[in-house]
Amino acid sequence: MNESPHLSPSAVQASREVRTVIGRLRRRILNAAEAEDITFGQESVLTRLSGSQGVTASDLAAAEGVRHQSMTATVASLAALGLVERHPDPDDGRRLLIALTPEGHRRVEEGRQARQEWLAGELQNRCTEEERQAVLAAMTVLERLTHG
Repeated sequence: MNESPHLSPSAVQASREVRTVIGRLRRRILNAAEAEDITFGQESVLTRLSGSQGVTASDLAAAEGVRHQSMTATVASLAALGLVERHPDPDDGRRLLIALTPEGHRRVEEGRQARQEWLAGELQNRCTEEERQAVLAAMTVLERLTHG
């Protein structure tokens, strides 16, 4: 990869390291709450649905970056597990909205709790107070990057 001559070596190195570490950390966090009966993709759909009253399969497919047919299969498997339900859109009866069932809400919350507990435990057991404070400071810097 050709690096732009106007980028400092430290910016290039920090970029590489942040992407690498965040990718690894994301995988570890997801594994902490891995349910044996659902896939990462299904877990992602459940999490996405947790903040809505209902979403179409097309909207879910676009948000997850998959084909509509793939999302339809994912939704069908989640429905078979009793985690989501489909109901007519009150604004357009031809469309179906997908929403979490009470069991789906419970599973999403349990997953969040497990991921939170895992990460807090790792930070507690493997880091000093000074290192945890450094993580908090770094998060302030990284958060600034997300606000455009």
